[in-house]
Formats: sequence, structure tokens, C-alpha cells
Amino acid sequence: MKITNSQYQHTESNVAIIILAAGESTRMGTPKQLLPYQGHNLLKHTIASAVTSVCKSVTVVLGANAQQIHSQINQDSVTVVENPDWHLGMGASIRSGILSLTNDRENVDAAIITVCDQPFLSSEIINNLVTKYYSTGKSIVACEYADTLGVPVLFNHNFFAELAALGETGGAKKLINKYCDRIFSIPFPLGAVDIDTPQDYQQLLVTSNK
Repeated sequence: MKITNSQYQHTESNVAIIILAAGESTRMGTPKQLLPYQGHNLLKHTIASAVTSVCKSVTVVLGANAQQIHSQINQDSVTVVENPDWHLGMGASIRSGILSLTNDRENVDAAIITVCDQPFLSSEIINNLVTKYYSTGKSIVACEYADTLGVPVLFNHNFFAELAALGETGGAKKLINKYCDRIFSIPFPLGAVDIDTPQDYQQLLVTSNK
């Protein structure tokens, strides 16, 4: 579905988006970022959703297999950050992305944290996070699926210091749980689908071809 300007209050925003793509894909056995999907690959699909959204900037955090994956990213509008501590966990990649924003970019109102292995992520979902952030006044806007809140999740800039200070194994979920009273949630039922194993990927291909 093409997004029209009338669907969203903010056709431009002061929100950044950080795509976490630094994992080793141990259970997959091959970099899942590069798995073919809808004529591209999983990472390119996520990048396309981000680039066509209302977000002001797009940052991709790489780690394992960074050189191989980076060669597949050809959008000039995307900033690629390499996390040398990718093996320490998602918290280290969130820190790399947040520090990139605070060091290299002009100030932003908020940042969306997302991952590269949710194949049903779309620009509509991203735009809905941004719109609800501006319209509700809530400082965190998270996606709701499978009876939980998770990524993609938007954090006001006041949380950047805490995001940058996350323990290596701690992800955005830690702050979601800590500040549950400050959250507005949007439904994203298909956010429960992520691709971690060859079986997940085969099921995705079967579903996509129906």
C-alpha cells in the first residue's frame, strides 16, 4: 500500500531509525541479513522500509560479516556503522547506533530501534510509530505482538543516554519493561515473525508464495 501524505500527520519528522544487523546468525548457519526475500534480501527489505518512511535518517549497525554485508548496501542515504563489539550482544549494537546519532548528526527528537529479521516490517508500521509519538505525547512507542511489547520501538531523545549505557546483553526490552507507564503501543501482529533458523526461513518462503 502506498503511503499518502493525508494518512500521516507528519510527512517529515525529526526521528532517526537505527537498524540492528550485527549478529552472527549462528542458528541460521549463514548471514540471515543476506537471505533472498521479495527480490532483495532481508536487510535490504528493512532498509527500503526505513528509507521510504518519514524518518529523517537511517543508520545500519553491522558487526559479524560486516564487509560482506556492507557491500550489499548501496543507498547513499544510509549511514553504516560497524560495531567491533558485536559479539557482546545487542546492547553493544544499540550503543553503537545511538552514539553515531549523537556524535555525527544534528539533534533528533527520537530514534526508532529495529532489527533486520522481521520480514513483515513496513514503512506503514514505522510511520505509525512516528505519528503516535507526535500525537500522544508518550516518550516511548512500541509495537505489540504475541502478548508482548517489542521492536520496532521508538524512544524519545531523553532515553539516549540510557540506551547507550545498556549492558552488552541487554536490549531495548530492558527499557520497555522499566518504563512501561510511559509507553504507547501500536498493533503489529506479524512482528512476532522473525527469522532465526532455516526452518523459519523456509516457512516464510512458503507463506510468501501463497
